[in-house]
Amino acid sequence: MARTYFLALVGGLGLVALLSLGIWQLQRLDWKEGVLETITARIKEEPVALPVNPTPDGDAYRAVSMPGEVLPEELHVYWVTSEQGPGYRVISPFLTDQGRRVLLDRGFVTAGAKLEARSTGRALVIGNLLWPDEVDGLTPAPDSVGNIWYARDVPEMAAALGTQPLLVVAREMNPTPAVNSIMPLPVSTQNIPNNHLQYALTWFLLAFVWAAMTGLFLLRSRKGSTAHQLKS
Repeated sequence: MARTYFLALVGGLGLVALLSLGIWQLQRLDWKEGVLETITARIKEEPVALPVNPTPDGDAYRAVSMPGEVLPEELHVYWVTSEQGPGYRVISPFLTDQGRRVLLDRGFVTAGAKLEARSTGRALVIGNLLWPDEVDGLTPAPDSVGNIWYARDVPEMAAALGTQPLLVVAREMNPTPAVNSIMPLPVSTQNIPNNHLQYALTWFLLAFVWAAMTGLFLLRSRKGSTAHQLKS
């Protein structure tokens, strides 16, 4: 009998823990959907002038309108798209009409177009502020000889190009770059993970399996106890 009570206690505690994790993931899902809605709304807002002192907390994804000049230097960030395969994001310095030098993510070029000349000079950029979180302990160091970067490391890129550590990802530019030269890759929520529903279903499935196994153990324990009593 004591063994049955112990199994029931362990089974009950385990079931509560698994259900709690599933419910927590549903709460996280609700939170993440709210975050994504906020980001989507900010991306689609009417563009404003580049803020004087933008911050990641207050200005990430903010739409901006930025007149100025695209300067000729470039950094190339290795990138892969589903449509065109491997290639590079082109990062250039941009000199605003207010005299600020910032980083401009102009868009994507194929690997074969990496060394092609691209238009520079006067432009009006409509884009979004972004603080990418792409660098971790496994990110290779940039290849300075081949001009290949493996993540948009804003502080390091700013140091290399002599700009403020501020990145604007172009949505559109006027004048528009020549056809097939650069494909804009605007900021979106597409690459922001939201797997909380999947995690919740996994925890609830584990809770179901745990409950079934606990019930089976209790049933076997009870049958064993009954058989023992009959023999006695």
